[in-house]
Amino acid sequence: MRDLPRQLSEDELAELFSGRTRLTAELARREDPLAVAGEVAAALPEEDQVAALGTHPRIGEKSPEQRGELPAELVELILAYESKYGLPFVVFVAGRSRAELVPVLHERLVRTREEELQTGLEELVAIARDRWTRT
Repeated sequence: MRDLPRQLSEDELAELFSGRTRLTAELARREDPLAVAGEVAAALPEEDQVAALGTHPRIGEKSPEQRGELPAELVELILAYESKYGLPFVVFVAGRSRAELVPVLHERLVRTREEELQTGLEELVAIARDRWTRT
C-alpha cells in the first residue's frame, strides 16, 4: 500500500482516472494531486466535470476491476440513471457485490443532477486514490 504521492505526471494520473481530461492536466500541475483532486474537480467547469466522469468504464464493461455479467435490474437502473442525469453512473464499489449496488442506484436516482455530478466526482476521486494505494 502506497502513500499519496507528492507529484504525478499526467500519464500517471490518466491511468488512475481512466483517461486524460482537463482534470488530469490540472492535477499534474499540483503538488499532492490526489489530496486536492476533489477540490480541483469541483472547481472545473461542468463540461470538464462531465468529461472526467465519462472516462470511467461503465459498470459491467471490461476493465481490471470489473468482471462478469450484470443482473438485469442493475442494467435497467444504470440506463435510467444515465437517461435522467445525462451522466455516467460512477460508484466506488469497494468490495460490494453488484446486487449491493441496486439500493445505491435507487437512492441516487431521487437526487438532483447537481448532487449526482458532485457525488460522481467524489466517487471518481475515491477510485483513483484506491488505485494508487493498491499498486
